[in-house]
Amino acid sequence: MEPAGLTRDAPGVSPRGQAIGEDSEQLTGFALPPLIATGLYYSLPSSLQSILAVQFLPQMLAYLGLAGWAVRNGELPRRLGLKVHQLRQGLRWGAVTGLILGGVNVSVILWLVPLLGGDISFLRETPHARVPATIMIPWSILLIAVAVELNFRGFLLGRLWALSVRIGAGPVLAPTVAITGAALAFAFDPFMVATFKHLHWIAVWDGLVWGTLWLRLRNLYAPITAHAVEVMILYSTLTVVLGN
Repeated sequence: MEPAGLTRDAPGVSPRGQAIGEDSEQLTGFALPPLIATGLYYSLPSSLQSILAVQFLPQMLAYLGLAGWAVRNGELPRRLGLKVHQLRQGLRWGAVTGLILGGVNVSVILWLVPLLGGDISFLRETPHARVPATIMIPWSILLIAVAVELNFRGFLLGRLWALSVRIGAGPVLAPTVAITGAALAFAFDPFMVATFKHLHWIAVWDGLVWGTLWLRLRNLYAPITAHAVEVMILYSTLTVVLGN
């Protein structure tokens, strides 16, 4: 009997039931340059860290890696978790997850952070806050969620997991490395840190939850939906409370 939520044609499993790290997948190492670039960013002087192009470099490397990897590998809907029949499951799990994380993170930002002496007033000046709500909800938020989850969960997490399996990591270590690596890359992405400052730590547990959801279901619609729902809750609530 297969575990609940897993399907025989999921992107983590080949038609023969093998992990993607054990089948013909190529160029899994393309996930490493974005991680290296993220780490190297923090060794740069502040004058270079403030340059927008430098902040976006890890993400650009990831999208280039995704493009190169996609050209060399077939069955992309299976590998990424974007088969049409998975949409309903992804929407269901993603909506519930997004509602829970949205409520938790709103409480953290509006109650816990100020209680600990943290500043949240800068959120009025973020690029997201400057975009009119009619543009942000739902289309811009949905577009961002698709792009970010395709990058950090579909590509980086999936390839880190495949690479870990290929080099012989066990059934516990491989998913742990993949989920944690993708979550940290997301939370410490230079643009994320520059934009959300000390609140970027929230992205660590978001990334861990979304990554676990992807690896459990092999369904990218789930973290995309969870990401979009959560951000819509955060954006709407903070816009009202902070008076944007």
